[in-house]
Amino acid sequence: MIILGTNSVKGGFNVANSLRFNDGSSDFLSKTFGSAGNQQKMTISFWIKRSDLSGTKEVISQGSGSACHMNFQSSGTLEMNLRNSVDGGSNVFLITDRLFRDVSAWYHIVLALDTTQGTASNRAKLYVNGVQETSFGTENYPSQNGNLFFNEDSAMQIGEDTGGANFNYDGYMAEFVFINAEQLAPTSFGEFDEDSGIWKPKNVSGLTFGTNGFYLEFKESGTGTNASGMGADTSGNTNHFAVNNLTAVDQSTDTCTNNFCTMNSLATGSNITLSEGNLVTTGNTASDSGLSTITIPFAFSGKWYWEAKIVDGNLNSNSGFPIYGIFDDWESVADADLNGASGGALAMDVSLRFGAGAGQTLIKPGTDLSITAPADDDIIMFAIDKDNGKFYMGNNGTWYNSGDPTTGATGTGSLMDLTANKITMFGIHEYNGSDSSVNFGSPAFAISSGNTDAEGFGNFEFAVPSGYFALCTKNLAEYG
Repeated sequence: MIILGTNSVKGGFNVANSLRFNDGSSDFLSKTFGSAGNQQKMTISFWIKRSDLSGTKEVISQGSGSACHMNFQSSGTLEMNLRNSVDGGSNVFLITDRLFRDVSAWYHIVLALDTTQGTASNRAKLYVNGVQETSFGTENYPSQNGNLFFNEDSAMQIGEDTGGANFNYDGYMAEFVFINAEQLAPTSFGEFDEDSGIWKPKNVSGLTFGTNGFYLEFKESGTGTNASGMGADTSGNTNHFAVNNLTAVDQSTDTCTNNFCTMNSLATGSNITLSEGNLVTTGNTASDSGLSTITIPFAFSGKWYWEAKIVDGNLNSNSGFPIYGIFDDWESVADADLNGASGGALAMDVSLRFGAGAGQTLIKPGTDLSITAPADDDIIMFAIDKDNGKFYMGNNGTWYNSGDPTTGATGTGSLMDLTANKITMFGIHEYNGSDSSVNFGSPAFAISSGNTDAEGFGNFEFAVPSGYFALCTKNLAEYG
């Protein structure tokens, strides 16, 4: 579960946007350089938040046959295989010992190269969150003064393998920087917060990017290969990347300075498929449940709001999926409780099944709730008041049970009283093709109205109740 970390730091440099890559739609950026730059000295820096941990996930590659690439392996290790442009041999081949499997966290990764260095291990340095990695399962450094395929006059791809292996990345990327002719330390891109000691990004616009260097902020929404496209280079070099299969909705406000909640692929049953940055949940032939990444610990206070769109529901039937609800004491939920037709739903402390066969029933605490059955494309609203221990749900702007989340201790229309000193998290149950798109404030579907909370965070279809906030780390640090 999420720890506030980097993203709770207030003030300072703010990253506004990331780009959300989905391997199912083969999202990637591409650029073919007309001339080679310095192939001995260079630095690659990016912030990344993973979603799908299965298979090989390519971050960046260049050269025919993926001559140079950096990717995450199915084991969770990070691999750097940068071949020599002269003889084709493995020039830099590093695979980390440590695993990168936290789908709730943003990582900052820097690969700094200088093959002119006399000491072999100084020719390729890897840093994660400002600290150099020194332990590798595989460790091979380039020969002195060797030229790498990186920065040659060939195609470079971000989020896909240039060898055509379809190792598409799945997750979020922000602040992607390529520096030519310099081996830089991570302090060129980030710094430790003086109060918390947390590693955080800083403004890189003053760096010298060099030939073929670029800075991708993902702050534009267009799909063209130009300054208005999502692959726009803002370094001043105009090395704009072509956008492949990404759309405007893939531009996200879930960033390394404000981390939003998603669904947790490590706490989701195998019969649910997650996609679109772990925001879309699709049920398979057996039923399963999934949990969110951000928990609301008992020590937290505050009032929290989110939405979920029913993309394809088995509504008005005996199956009655999806089922939405909360686990008010998630620590007591065993792995088995996430699986099975009844286990996952009944393990929730309060959940709502939307099928006529289930009578539009509030399953727990067991009180029938008379509602109009929702339809596909309806948006379900959720509000948790931790200050007063209340939980509310609604549909398309109207709260169930004549609820009013702003009534405080009175709890008008609250569906349950939260247990004191327990940890609360969102749960979802899918079955037989039911399909939802959860919106914690950085949605994977188009929003027509664009409501934010009082801090200006989130993008919601319906108005956020007064005093409630999106589930993101800046809000949790301020109001939790």
